[in-house]
Amino acid sequence: MMGRKERTTRNNYLLFVAIAVFGLPATSFCQWVHYPTAGVPRKADGTPDLKAPPPRLPDGKPDLSGIWHAARRLPCNPDLNRFIPCDSEIGGSPEARSYGVDIPGGLPYQPWAAALVKQRIADQGVDDPHVRCLPDNPPRPWTMPHLTKAVHTPQLLVLLYEVNAMYRQIFIDGRPLPKDPNPGWNGYSTARWDGDTLVVQTAGFRDNLWIDMSGSPMSDAARLTERMRRPNYGSLELEITVDDPKVYTRPWTVKLTQNLELDTEVMDEICLENEKSYERMRAIQH
Repeated sequence: MMGRKERTTRNNYLLFVAIAVFGLPATSFCQWVHYPTAGVPRKADGTPDLKAPPPRLPDGKPDLSGIWHAARRLPCNPDLNRFIPCDSEIGGSPEARSYGVDIPGGLPYQPWAAALVKQRIADQGVDDPHVRCLPDNPPRPWTMPHLTKAVHTPQLLVLLYEVNAMYRQIFIDGRPLPKDPNPGWNGYSTARWDGDTLVVQTAGFRDNLWIDMSGSPMSDAARLTERMRRPNYGSLELEITVDDPKVYTRPWTVKLTQNLELDTEVMDEICLENEKSYERMRAIQH
């Protein structure tokens, strides 16, 4: 009979692989891995000048276009290094495990939500929508081990995700958020400029979403604010605030940084209809 420690380690492995295996560098598989990024500012020695000023849109606002990845990396988990060596690049940030990793005391859960997260952690995230091939809702993609491609025009910011060909539209054309939206995985996003910072407001989410691997919930009452700023050519700064009174006792905010990925492209990462990780993780618990 499999012992508790062995069962936990194996279950951790399955969850880790289900979430991280597609996060191997795009350079391993993408067809345009060596295609040079156009318009990159260069230093005198010809290397990219990532500290150069950001590009601008025709209206003079910062252009957030580019291929982005979390600047912070998940540390290697020694429990798993017999499966995936610690010198392997898996991407993703510490916030992928918990958005409260740098918040003193952790995320301010309502009592019922704290109990739910505790149970989800004990269950090794077996019901994680990501493991079940369902979409990764905002703000989760910013922390995951996958690339995000931003395509920016003066009136629209489109975020293209590698997993399951998902995308997100952020409208900058002055439209209001819908008053009675049909709930969705991405919600509905509009934005306005505050100086050189794009302030994105999102509402209209489905209920009981996950925002990290710990199973921190987000409800249909949530309002997500993302402040996006490109201080230089090579980085994108994010200030993310979740206001969800159903789940949390107060609004909370985290800051993330994305690094620009040059000379590569996003690739297809399609979760198979016959995916078995969920079934195997369920079976291990019994």
